[in-house]
Amino acid sequence: MIRVTAMTEPRKPEMKGQNVGIGEYFTGDFVMTSIGLGSCVALILHDRKWKKGAVAHVMLPESNGKMERPGKFADTAVTVLYEELISGGSNKRDIVAKIAGGSSMFKHFKGNLDIGSRNVTAIKEALEKYHIPLVEEDTGGTVGRSIIYYPEDDGKVIVRKADGKCIEF
Repeated sequence: MIRVTAMTEPRKPEMKGQNVGIGEYFTGDFVMTSIGLGSCVALILHDRKWKKGAVAHVMLPESNGKMERPGKFADTAVTVLYEELISGGSNKRDIVAKIAGGSSMFKHFKGNLDIGSRNVTAIKEALEKYHIPLVEEDTGGTVGRSIIYYPEDDGKVIVRKADGKCIEF
């Protein structure tokens, strides 16, 4: 016997957040996630007044003039996130930054091959250029991370590390 029931209203799936993949960026007031941050860095610009923000999954420190994927590079990601927030009505004095990632995934690689620390340094330099305060960070080490960003919850960020540790800022 086949049973047919009438649906009164379609159910909406729960919002788990927009995943920001490698080289991508998103801006808005919705939950954003970024997973698999090894040497990559999640760059979060948060507007404290309007409770919205932007996230980029930064893979490399320098674009060398490439503009096709601005979220991929530290030097272009800061610029594009900042400009998106400003064009969306944010005031520069209300924007703060948070970063997570930048691990040294291979202990024996140091110097120029330590992409994680180079990404962190490049992001910090770009933030200084725009006078954006870096208010929180969880960077370095040798374990990967994933983040969940809640713009409407005062910009709360949950960082889950691959070693099982979890922090919130």
